[in-house]
Amino acid sequence: MEDARPRLRPPTPSAIPASVHDLPLITLLAAAFTAAWVLGIITQQLKLSPIVGYLLAGIVISKYTPGFVADEHLAPQLAELGVILLMFGVGLHFHLGDLLKVKDVAVPGAIGQSLVATGLGVCLALAMGWGPKSGFVLGVAMAVASTVVLIRVLTDNRMLDSTHGHVAVGWLIVEDILTVVVLVLIPALGTTAGGAGHGAAAAGSIGVALGVALLKLSVLVALMLWAGAKVIPWVMVRVARLRSRELFTLTVLVMAIAIAAGSYYAFGASMALGAFLAGMVVGQSPVSQQAAADALPLRDAFAVLFFASVGMQFDPKFVVQHPNMLAAGLAIVLLGKPLAALAIVAVIGYPARTAIVVALALAQIGEFSFILSDLGRQSGLLDATGHNLLVAVAIVSITLNPLLFRQLPRVERWLKELPTLWRFMNRNAAKREAQMNADAGQIMSAASGPVAVVIGYGPVGRTVDRLLRGRGLETVVVDLNMETVQAIGREGRAALYGDAFNVEVMHQAMERATHLIITLPHHAAARNPLIASAKLINPAIKVFVRARYISEREDLEQVGADAVVFEEAEAAVALARQVLSDGGAAEADVRHETTKIRQEFAAVLPGM
Repeated sequence: MEDARPRLRPPTPSAIPASVHDLPLITLLAAAFTAAWVLGIITQQLKLSPIVGYLLAGIVISKYTPGFVADEHLAPQLAELGVILLMFGVGLHFHLGDLLKVKDVAVPGAIGQSLVATGLGVCLALAMGWGPKSGFVLGVAMAVASTVVLIRVLTDNRMLDSTHGHVAVGWLIVEDILTVVVLVLIPALGTTAGGAGHGAAAAGSIGVALGVALLKLSVLVALMLWAGAKVIPWVMVRVARLRSRELFTLTVLVMAIAIAAGSYYAFGASMALGAFLAGMVVGQSPVSQQAAADALPLRDAFAVLFFASVGMQFDPKFVVQHPNMLAAGLAIVLLGKPLAALAIVAVIGYPARTAIVVALALAQIGEFSFILSDLGRQSGLLDATGHNLLVAVAIVSITLNPLLFRQLPRVERWLKELPTLWRFMNRNAAKREAQMNADAGQIMSAASGPVAVVIGYGPVGRTVDRLLRGRGLETVVVDLNMETVQAIGREGRAALYGDAFNVEVMHQAMERATHLIITLPHHAAARNPLIASAKLINPAIKVFVRARYISEREDLEQVGADAVVFEEAEAAVALARQVLSDGGAAEADVRHETTKIRQEFAAVLPGM
């Protein structure tokens, strides 16, 4: 007898999705990633930032260009994930110590430049017939530079570890902090934009909304930095002890996304702000490095979707319809901001080269600008035209920034050909150098024994300085960190403030020196002129150099380096020691093998 129960049947053709439109999420991901991949490779080959490629990818799959059109409703939600992970990464890598080292120039500089850019943005908005609140959002968005672009430009030009690079990064950290504050202000301004009245009534309405927002923010920050700092690191460590990579990665995502969403729903704060605070707290845990490593691939992937989503909202016709508006926006970012930075750094008393590096490095806008733009649109403070303006300015400025930065030597030479302007830019820096170095000159003059010059006072420089003084040598430290030089001076020791690669700064120290120790990991192209000058001033001086790559050996030897310590070689020795010790090798065997490695390097690297 035949079984009357219904049977499972294979799906009929009608049950299979009829088109890609039935899978909008998968289609969006495939189109966005593919377009970003292709255009990212092209822009990378052109030595431009891949961000340009990601923005162009969004334009390609948008409704404003022919061909495939991605789902414009899903894209913003995926972009929000990108924002959360971007801000979480910023919080993870936020180190107060990096800011404190250059606070005397970064804090007033970033605030001053932001005020200038914001003021120019308000003027542009008023000229276009917008309100001052819209101008405020536009100006702040144009004030903040892209972290991704800045780090990439400094790294490509080997300036990330230089004093100039430290100032630029510290400057950007302050801008990021200011932007986080603005993330609180924009919703408060938006709640009063619909017609709260004029004069005192409007001001009172804004004050109340802002007060409520700041109260909520205070509660959120207190909760995160007090309770969160106790609970979140504890949870992270316990999960890490389970030795499950999947669970640890999932925990990182929970900390980023759940806290961001909770901040939004419970406190009315933006998800970007909640993610930033979550990153700061996780960054305090002992497993913060692993958390950053696990979050990085996810952040990069969703950041691509974020930039593509921004590009999808850009109408290319804007460039043709509003060329004057675009030119004005570019003038603010490419001229107004750099000139403000040049003036501020020069007035504070830093060298002109530092001013030029900061001015060129920050002459662009990026991810934070888009975050502010999106929040401004949600709050009714910015329309599609304003958003198009920011995207267009970002695309052009990010494209031009690496090209402009490569002109730094040419810009410096051009300024030096204008001696009056060059002296004016370095006037305050020269005064500070003379004042700070006068005491050091007296100490060196009074010294009767041999003198060693130590360039750089980081961890390596401090160690070398301590060992030399312990052996009875007088030391002269040369550093571009004013607070470091002043602290050494208060101890009654000699320290020179200035660029060590400027022979004029070094001349008075090298005449009597027996040793010159360069502890900064700069490229050979930066060190070679200093070494050659030291040998010319004092042929008997011995020059010991810290270098990064073994391939630099020949260049350093040719200019007169007496001994070179290569980080690559030392890393090989240290890793071999760790591996052998972990494998249970006896201490004598470890010493024998590491000595053998050093001898092998010494055979090809004289001076080790």
